[in-house]
Amino acid sequence: MKFASYGLLLVVVSAFAIFAMAAEEKKSKLPPLIVDTSSPLLLKEADEAMEKKTHKVDNQACYVCHANYEEEALAGWHAEEGVGCVDCHGDSFAHRNDENNTTPPDVMFPRKKIDSNCGECHEDHDVAADEVIERFLERKLNKLAPKELVCTDCHGHHRLKLRTVVWNKETGELITGKGKDKADSGKPKAKK
Repeated sequence: MKFASYGLLLVVVSAFAIFAMAAEEKKSKLPPLIVDTSSPLLLKEADEAMEKKTHKVDNQACYVCHANYEEEALAGWHAEEGVGCVDCHGDSFAHRNDENNTTPPDVMFPRKKIDSNCGECHEDHDVAADEVIERFLERKLNKLAPKELVCTDCHGHHRLKLRTVVWNKETGELITGKGKDKADSGKPKAKK
């Protein structure tokens, strides 16, 4: 009998608790959303309004970790022309989602491939010699042979000054950085 009365008490208390929660939920319900259908903002209009406020491309997913490129000249010039990070480095979803920072971007450019990649869009280099020399002196380049120079030696500073992770840009293999042992166990390699 003792257990039966505790069981009945438990049922009554539970029912009361459920009733009280339902009453509280009714009080806290938000009013219905009222949508003004007389002047809807179409998605295309929203996109156009956003483009007017910012660059033609959205590199924010990359700037989460690479904030230094948000103000970098080379990235800025390209963004204004509608060329984003993904246009050169691929979508790099695995790289963007890797909190351990051991997955390389889809596409990286070893020094010997920088000029050919830039040449895919920039067919010529029509700059006066005095401007080239001025930039060379401004950058304090220590390279004397023209064949040693690549586009990014003069254009932008498209390199990280402080690197916590280093990959082989040809193979995507992690050379140095936290989690190297984990990366050696089957992480995807960068595309060439």
